[in-house]
Amino acid sequence: MEKLKGAGLKVEQPELLRVAIQRDENKKVVNPRDDVAVMGNEGLVLVKLKPIAQLFTGSAVPPDLSRTPPPQYQPFFLLLESTAANYCAATGKPETDDELERLYRQLRRRPDGEDKHPLFAYLRGAARLYMSLRDVSQAELEAVLNRLSQSAKWHSSHVGSTNYYREVLQGLFGA
Repeated sequence: MEKLKGAGLKVEQPELLRVAIQRDENKKVVNPRDDVAVMGNEGLVLVKLKPIAQLFTGSAVPPDLSRTPPPQYQPFFLLLESTAANYCAATGKPETDDELERLYRQLRRRPDGEDKHPLFAYLRGAARLYMSLRDVSQAELEAVLNRLSQSAKWHSSHVGSTNYYREVLQGLFGA
């Protein structure tokens, strides 16, 4: 993470970092590959991060996250949800509750897997970034992603609803 520090990004506060949404020459959002574009108050840096399976640290058992997450988990939630919010803002359309639930669930089940939806790669990049800066066990990652998946599912009122975006994500950083 020396590259991030060298660029002046605040690695001690991962909740202030953002995974930048990348576009091609036609302004279309592209699916990022190995490098993750990280944005902070001081600029943008491309960093190569390890796969999630190589980033698990320890065997910590997470607390019950069914209610408000404890303060030590909030930066992780914030980085993941702000990535989803920024993606929706970049594309100009909110993702449906069902799609966000599916993407969070897919990331929980196959953290180093692939998905046709570009947001999956950005969410995976956000998880990789956080896990490169903080110790996270496999059980903790799964619990956080399960909580996000359940939250999106809980907000769903009908097929095509975007309540999770409107009620949770839209308030994050002007998305």
